[in-house]
Amino acid sequence: VPLAEEGQRVEGALPEWHWQEPCRPLNGDLVSPGFCGRVVESYLQGREEGLEADFPAARSLMPAASAMRRSFRHLAPEIPRFLAEACVGCMECVNQCPDTAILARVAEPAALEERLLRIERPELRASLRQHFVVTTKYNDLFVKKGETGGLFGIFVDPDKCKGCGECVTACGSHKALEMVPKSAVDLAQYDGAMDLFHHLPETPARFLNEKSLGDMMLAGRSLLYTGGAGSCMGCGEGTALRMMLAATGFAYGADQIGLVAATGCNSVFGSTYPFNPFKVPWTNSLFENAPADAMGIRLRWDQEGHRDRRLWVIGGDGALFDIGFQSLSRMLMTGMDIKVLVLDTQVYSNTGGQASTATFTSQNAKMGAVGKARPGKREHRKELAAIAMMHPNVFVAQTTAAHVNHFYRCIMEANAYPGPAVVICYAACMPEHGIADDQAVAQEKLAVESRTFPILVYDPRKGDRLCERLSLQGNPALKQDWHSNPKTGEPVDFIAFARTEGRFAPHFNNDGHPNESLQLAQQDRLENWHRLQELAGLR
Repeated sequence: VPLAEEGQRVEGALPEWHWQEPCRPLNGDLVSPGFCGRVVESYLQGREEGLEADFPAARSLMPAASAMRRSFRHLAPEIPRFLAEACVGCMECVNQCPDTAILARVAEPAALEERLLRIERPELRASLRQHFVVTTKYNDLFVKKGETGGLFGIFVDPDKCKGCGECVTACGSHKALEMVPKSAVDLAQYDGAMDLFHHLPETPARFLNEKSLGDMMLAGRSLLYTGGAGSCMGCGEGTALRMMLAATGFAYGADQIGLVAATGCNSVFGSTYPFNPFKVPWTNSLFENAPADAMGIRLRWDQEGHRDRRLWVIGGDGALFDIGFQSLSRMLMTGMDIKVLVLDTQVYSNTGGQASTATFTSQNAKMGAVGKARPGKREHRKELAAIAMMHPNVFVAQTTAAHVNHFYRCIMEANAYPGPAVVICYAACMPEHGIADDQAVAQEKLAVESRTFPILVYDPRKGDRLCERLSLQGNPALKQDWHSNPKTGEPVDFIAFARTEGRFAPHFNNDGHPNESLQLAQQDRLENWHRLQELAGLR
């Protein structure tokens, strides 16, 4: 499609309505008013059947960030309430929210007061001022250096929040967030707070701590996922996508990023017409050939002199462990500068939880169901990280969004690596794992602690030997078989992990004892950990 300058029309390109003067929402993003007014609004009002077929629909085209117009205000009965006096500014809730429904800003006192003084109603000014808190991280440390401190504020968007409660779990012992019935709060105040957020200046760069990588979410250039996607409540994939885009956008900018998505949950909830949550160029390829599609894009970009652009392939374990594995392997062998994010849910979530080669032994899944004749998935789990390491000169990492600094370092190193990189991210799936909507961050941490999913970084630049290239830093009790619970002394093993998820429930009897199948699954996880220890020179 021919490109045009802002507000101009190119002859023979899109229809006239598409090139009307772009609208500017409060946060400054550009969206075609023709598409929003004609298509998005028709869908929001349930009048999509009256839309005629047109050029963009025939080409499956959607403007960037059209999902920002979508509202989930009436989806859930509860919403998070911010308790400012308990907040320490850790940014965990902002990073872990899968729907960009919690945002944060650090404002200098003078800039905040100047904006608040424009509000005529004193009671509203007082209410909005309560969104900001003095923290050691953003205020006291700067005051000690003789600088002006900053005030930290958290804002909840009622139009994007699905009420999963993940933010409350992420906040943990700080208890700065709580879920409350929407009937007990005034959503108009939430709207007023969001309006204030969009009108405040950007967080000054001096408040972004290089050691606290989660602070990247304070920068506007990192917020490249608008929310409004049709993902499940608490979706682990949504959080991983947001954080990958945040790290890449922070370093390179939105105009230097491209995404190629394999068919799967991410492409369905990210492109349910007409709602697109991505602020960067995005295309959805077939289930099995996203890496091949990316190879063509990379070659064309390089021909045009755009070698610095970051290109990411996104796919689930079904797309990249299974049916698209050959395409992935071929891409890795080319040595092209393409990055891959594997959203590992251990099942084909998009088709109702079918077993994949990433499925754990004994897991209850479609085509691997637990019954009288079968104990669930019988095969061992394929270890994509180990296979990818055997390809020459490939950066490989396993991580989770719950391990914020580890995740961001993996993405940053993958982006900087001069060649192919594979980042495999544990992605909690509420319906298929049998966990509550607010448990993604807790389960991802437990998966690492129990050796279910060890985190690792394999960097060919670190040396000639495997033990020099492979790091298991971030896993607990590196030289031991199992990590022990510091409170009880009990081993945190695979069976302890399995007790917390519905997909393993059939393997426990009424007294809570695991059966032989689950014990075999535990042995499989221990043997995988031993192999990693050996490769890393720890055994």
